[in-house]
Amino acid sequence: MTTYRDSGVDIDAGNTASKTAYGHAMTTFASRKGMIGAPVTEEGGFAGMLDMGDFYLVQNDDGTGSKMEIACALQQFDTIGQDLLAMVVDDAICTGAEVISVSNTLDVASVDQKMIDELLAGLSKACSAQKIVLPGGEIAEVPGAVTSPVWNATSVGIVAKDKVIDTSTITEGDVVIALKSGVARSNGFSLIRKILRDEYGDTWHTSELARTMLTPSVIYHGALLSVLGRYGEDRKINVKGIAHITGGGIVENFKRTLKKSGCGASLTDLFAPH
Repeated sequence: MTTYRDSGVDIDAGNTASKTAYGHAMTTFASRKGMIGAPVTEEGGFAGMLDMGDFYLVQNDDGTGSKMEIACALQQFDTIGQDLLAMVVDDAICTGAEVISVSNTLDVASVDQKMIDELLAGLSKACSAQKIVLPGGEIAEVPGAVTSPVWNATSVGIVAKDKVIDTSTITEGDVVIALKSGVARSNGFSLIRKILRDEYGDTWHTSELARTMLTPSVIYHGALLSVLGRYGEDRKINVKGIAHITGGGIVENFKRTLKKSGCGASLTDLFAPH
């Protein structure tokens, strides 16, 4: 079986680096103690929260990773903006927050007007569908620093203090509901590309499977807000926890949601692999 390590990705090293980065981030928290924007410590959470008095500001970052390599190989850029948006807003919704804006940074080796037009058109379309504004961003031409485009985003959301999803309330007997996603979202694509190359050789990008892997991610943010309520709306159902299954899979991400409660989970009826 081909593994992440075979594709050049060291998951353990990545996890260690994330812990190191968060450790440094925490050293900044005391600088805003007692001030507007004081951070709420939530190690292992899907997004960071800042205390704005009557509500929390929720912020997080992510990117499309090497899924962009497939888009470049196929020269199809109109859907990957939806992938970018899914990565950030579906992390933010795990707190119960409604995302109101997203900014983005795009690093390119050279400016390709058609590609940039398609990327931003796709992102704008996805944002409009989710009622999210795109106030600005950055396009950096950095020849020598990158070969394929690197696209990342930051989302900003808001949630009332009494509407934050409290995962510590998860108890024995609670029901776990899985929402089906048709593709790999924007994770695992270094491994996926290796498998495609091993199977199809240098013409891997001409395979139907390669095109299938570029299928845009399902965005759950809007659908979940219909249950959780947008900012200022009542909650329709008491949701005790949400896990966004991205890098690390079910094990690593669901563990983050269950950590505070001390509960485990029995997952006996998962969707079949596809």
